[in-house]
Amino acid sequence: MTYKVVQWATGAMGKTCMRGVIDRPDLELVGVYVYGDRKNGQDVGSFLRREDVGVTATNNIDEILALEADVVIHAARVQPPYDSHDADICRLLEAGMNVISINGNTFPGHWPDERRQRIEIAGRKGNASFMGAGLNPGFAIEKLTAAASGICLDVTGITLSETVLCHEMRSPEYVFDLLGFGSEPGEIDPNGEGWAPGALLNDMFEEVVACVADRLGIELDSIRRDHRMLPAKQDLSIAAGKISKGKVSHLDWRWRGIVDDRAVINLEIAWVMDGEHLKLSPDDLWRIKIDGTPTVNLALGLEAAKGYTGRTSVEQLAVAGGVLNAIPYVVDAAPGPVATPLSTPWRKPA
Repeated sequence: MTYKVVQWATGAMGKTCMRGVIDRPDLELVGVYVYGDRKNGQDVGSFLRREDVGVTATNNIDEILALEADVVIHAARVQPPYDSHDADICRLLEAGMNVISINGNTFPGHWPDERRQRIEIAGRKGNASFMGAGLNPGFAIEKLTAAASGICLDVTGITLSETVLCHEMRSPEYVFDLLGFGSEPGEIDPNGEGWAPGALLNDMFEEVVACVADRLGIELDSIRRDHRMLPAKQDLSIAAGKISKGKVSHLDWRWRGIVDDRAVINLEIAWVMDGEHLKLSPDDLWRIKIDGTPTVNLALGLEAAKGYTGRTSVEQLAVAGGVLNAIPYVVDAAPGPVATPLSTPWRKPA
């Protein structure tokens, strides 16, 4: 069958998903929602660097709700609080549209009861489902790590390490003001409750730790935060400006799933401006270690297809692939919030 798709938001990831929808014969783009006025009323081909595709962007939510779409790819900019987009998502569900988020939302079992009930009610009203898909969250630990444990006789611990290169981020407001790069070490407490980036990512990635614990039948006592910010060892020139020697150039996000005061699940994400504090090569996207019988070590990277000359990064292409391949699963799922399936493989379109 052909699935009718709405693209919600058209930033870098939204446009990547849209191109994927347009290029697949089993998907039909029927609507596009934009937040501002600049793209409103334009054929979406104009901001995809393509010929007109016959779909006009709108910032009128009622126009989107009137469409008979099977699924909405929700790619709005992630912002605190974690549930900041729930009002729009509930309206889409109530209108009978399944929703896939690219920003977490992979394990509803970890949500506060009030949030889960809100999504359940909206889903039942419209007979529609809500699911998360993407890379991390969405694939690395929820799918890949859990699947790799299937060859173990016993598992005593899991560590997933991810490296995110940040030196090409261009917004000074985002890099310096929001994330705290370039600040004095100790000026920001990355484990404090009042820091907005931490509050958002804690909600998103503690859910990931809870998901893998649930999949492996591990009952956690708690999830601890162990974030840290490290200084540059030399002056750095980056796309957003400069970071002086001694100022923050490296941010380690670290979440620990604890059992009997021991970390049995470790999720570690390094946001770095260079590789000076890294234990692994900055070329490694993910490293996964499953301690057990046998111990499993996985290294996963992404590279462009032969002859690829596009501007879109391979990571963005991978997020879009995960989202598009999840469409049949969210359409077929029971109404309400749905945990991301263990596998959503690519299938050749009929």
